[in-house]
Amino acid sequence: MMTTVGYLPEETSSFVGRRAELARLHTALTTRRMTTLIGPGGVGKTRLALRAARAAADRYTDGAWWADLSPLYDDGLLLPTVSDAVGLADHTLRMPVEALCEWLGDKRLLLVLDSAEHLRGPCSHLLAEILTTSTGLTVLVTSRQPLGTHGEYVVEVPPLPVDGAPDALQLFSDRLRATDPRAGLDAPGDEAAAAEICRRLEGIPLAIELAAASIGRHSVAQLATRIGTRFDARGAGFGAAAAGGPGTGGFDAAGFGDGGPDGGFGASGVSRLDLLADERVWPRRHRTLRTAIGWSHELCTPLERLLWARLTPLRADFDEEIAREVCAGGPLTAVEVDRALQGLVAQSVLQRDGDRYRMLDTLREYGRMWLTELGEARAAADRHAASFLGLARRAHDGWTGPDQVSWYHKVSDTHLDLCAALEHLLVHDIGAAQEMAGRVGFFWACCGHLAEARSYARRALDAGPVEGPHRTRLHWVLGVAALLQGDFATAEKYGALCTAIALHDRDDEGMLGAAYLCGLTQLMTGKPAAALEMAGRVLRMTGSVPAGSAHRLRCHLVTVFALTALGRLTESEAATTTLRQACERGGEYWTRSYADYQLALIALLQGRPAASAAHARSMLAGKHRLRDSFGIALGLDILAAAIAAQGAGAQAARVYGTGHAYWRMVGHPQRGTPELGPVREACELQARAAIGDEAYQRAFERGQSDNAEVGLAAALRTELQL
Repeated sequence: MMTTVGYLPEETSSFVGRRAELARLHTALTTRRMTTLIGPGGVGKTRLALRAARAAADRYTDGAWWADLSPLYDDGLLLPTVSDAVGLADHTLRMPVEALCEWLGDKRLLLVLDSAEHLRGPCSHLLAEILTTSTGLTVLVTSRQPLGTHGEYVVEVPPLPVDGAPDALQLFSDRLRATDPRAGLDAPGDEAAAAEICRRLEGIPLAIELAAASIGRHSVAQLATRIGTRFDARGAGFGAAAAGGPGTGGFDAAGFGDGGPDGGFGASGVSRLDLLADERVWPRRHRTLRTAIGWSHELCTPLERLLWARLTPLRADFDEEIAREVCAGGPLTAVEVDRALQGLVAQSVLQRDGDRYRMLDTLREYGRMWLTELGEARAAADRHAASFLGLARRAHDGWTGPDQVSWYHKVSDTHLDLCAALEHLLVHDIGAAQEMAGRVGFFWACCGHLAEARSYARRALDAGPVEGPHRTRLHWVLGVAALLQGDFATAEKYGALCTAIALHDRDDEGMLGAAYLCGLTQLMTGKPAAALEMAGRVLRMTGSVPAGSAHRLRCHLVTVFALTALGRLTESEAATTTLRQACERGGEYWTRSYADYQLALIALLQGRPAASAAHARSMLAGKHRLRDSFGIALGLDILAAAIAAQGAGAQAARVYGTGHAYWRMVGHPQRGTPELGPVREACELQARAAIGDEAYQRAFERGQSDNAEVGLAAALRTELQL
């Protein structure tokens, strides 16, 4: 994944120079609480921030975390993005900023916000709040302009030096060899020509990288001559064509031809791209980069240029399938999309990491401008929304199949694009928005995006009339989100509403979903007998629904939870084993892991702690695959109790401490059905009795302060540490 939230993204190419800037940043991160790197697009702010953060990470006990803000078009998802970046998946009804401030309150960490220039006001306001309440927090920001936050220390990032230092030339050479390992600056005059290219490009790293990527079509000397001609023309004032605008690289009226010298101009003969050459609008270095991007644009084939424009609605990284769905049409067939993708990678317009692609924000801006010039902005947004509605449908249908985990990850990883698609559909196709919010809502609830699940479901219902299964799903999503946030009264209300709607519509799937919501609410509020009766009755009423359907499996889950709560352990174990086997046959992990949880609890209550620990670890492995922090927290509690019951007090205390860390991630004190309370109390008493209060506290605090992944890995080790 190139769009990374949590810890630091990998560097995929060499890092050149910047010793003075890194030394200055080292001092700034040591002595200042907020530092902002400013400079024009393409000057290297992101790479410098990443290198500085990696060098400083060990100084922060809670790590260095990265949030890429470039995919955000407004501040609506700013708080969720930053919360994701620091590992918070809040399940409470608190204001999100309150939850974030509390989560960061006792931590010592470095937070990097990359590409904040388009959200300067909201970022400044947010940082003012969290820096005030979180005394151990240090923030590093990249932006084209300062944020204006009180206490902000600004570091301007210059281009690489082109006279007296080899940095720019080294970057050109490195990127040349990355394109072709056999390439070099070995021919007579090559090094001088490359130095002239770097000088013409004023040492701007992105411009140099784009130039190096075009060497396959020109020798170094030819490239230097052509860039020189190009920049001389720009200096003589040839408007947009000279500044990387429509010029000889334009589209024709159909949007895909080579175009002529006036390509892309409106009826008035003036293009918006003329602004790129306007000194009142663009400082010199900005115009230099735009010129370099325009040069790279002209070297692309017409279909590569069309793909460049059509990719810009995508918020995050993407694969070839998404690119085909969002971009194919007219002359750009699915086959041509695949071919053009490789061309854009070769030109360094796209970065590739495995089967994923990403476009730098500066290049996306240029492509978006072209998309508007072509008159395709609305059509591209329609295709983008249709693609992600299709993804939501496929994910919903694939929930109980063998690809459940991959669908779960895909929905999580495309969160920003799904939100963008929903925003578009809420304006332009309300029915599709209502369908999409209902289909994706449960995934979001499981991924920890409860606020978004609840907000979009509410907005979809308020947007206009909705009937049938989509109406039931939207109310169901609202109820499940409320339940997970501890709002049991609201969950009960929506459970009753779902039941009434499903009965009216004679919707068996809806009835099963309503029974799950009502039954789980009853379990959480100490009414297992009522939950058992409802689940059993609805399962009998809906015999035509396949045994492996998602709602049917969840309804069976209510049954086994209720049997355990009622003390009918033998019946519960048999029912849970049958449920787990059904899940295993279908490749389903979410319900299966909760069946493992029930088997762990049953074994513990029956006095079989070793078996309980094995089931708990099986649950944790499943929940880890699904990135389900709430489920992991539950599993760690039951595992700690099973370990304590075997006499390993220190190990139990550490696992219990890790469980507390996960509970903090979801913003709750320990949660679960009421019968779990005595189990937790017994765990702590047994562990303290085994090793004493002081040793218990040390082990507990170690688990609580461990990196979450490290703590979970330690918990999953099967050897007992007596």
